[in-house]
Amino acid sequence: MIYLKLLLAFFQIGLFSFGGGYASIALIQQQVVDVHQWLSMSEFTDLITISQMTPGPIAINGATFVGTKIAGILGSVVATVGCILPSSIIVGIITIIYMKYHDLKSVQSVLHSLRPAIVAMVASSGISILLSAIYPANNINISMILIFVIVLLVQKFSKLGPIAIMLLAGIINLVLHLF
Repeated sequence: MIYLKLLLAFFQIGLFSFGGGYASIALIQQQVVDVHQWLSMSEFTDLITISQMTPGPIAINGATFVGTKIAGILGSVVATVGCILPSSIIVGIITIIYMKYHDLKSVQSVLHSLRPAIVAMVASSGISILLSAIYPANNINISMILIFVIVLLVQKFSKLGPIAIMLLAGIINLVLHLF
């Protein structure tokens, strides 16, 4: 019975978590703290902290954490499947519809008009992150600007992968702080 409760609770979280990971925090809290009382508020805070420290979305990391705490390894699998199942179903349906109607001019027109909006949203996030890195607490951070420019040029003119680029940024930062 606990497995069914885990599946249904995290299915609801997965189904209604529009807006990304941070939007799902309130839903996770409602299900695991308020409704089912699987975690105390203190444990929930630990869940958020651990979910932020590990790779992957908060909701999936949270499902794995709660499932393991409540019902062991099988519980973590059931909760995680419950969390990703709604998205999988929705993407599957959208794929079927797309494959059937992708040649229609109206569908192509909609997709074509969405591209600039997607690029604008990604660019907006990137600019926000860039500004917070080079202009923290209303002080211009010259070293971050220098790292940004160097890494941008290296990325543009080399074939280094993301991990090498991040290591390079860390090394440049270390060298700048030593001098």
